[in-house]
Amino acid sequence: MARREAVVAVLLRGDRLLAIRRGPAVARPGYWQPISGKVEPGESQREAVLREVREEVGLTVVPLAKVWESETDDGRFRLHWWTARADTGDVVPDPDEVGEARWVTSEEFLALDPVFHGDREFFERILPGL
Repeated sequence: MARREAVVAVLLRGDRLLAIRRGPAVARPGYWQPISGKVEPGESQREAVLREVREEVGLTVVPLAKVWESETDDGRFRLHWWTARADTGDVVPDPDEVGEARWVTSEEFLALDPVFHGDREFFERILPGL
């Protein structure tokens, strides 16, 4: 099976970022993570960031930059990590995809459980250097 492309949107507001708990209608519900989703055919990574954030939490964001690449732990997706500003608006989670949403510091994110190994690596190794 060919590896698919997906984006991870690290939403920033002040000194916090948005962490979501995966909802009941997605694979591996209950895991905490930044917003993520597949890149649709013909869609740029930037467009995927805008769409996924709007669909999952109802926010309009400003994508800033692609900052990292990784793979999912099962190797099915190449993840393109983007930072984005989410300075205004209320989080309105899609109840199927998002069980809970919290604005947290990176230290608070690392205390959440469970989280994916790749997400932990991003918050420990990549984010501090940005």
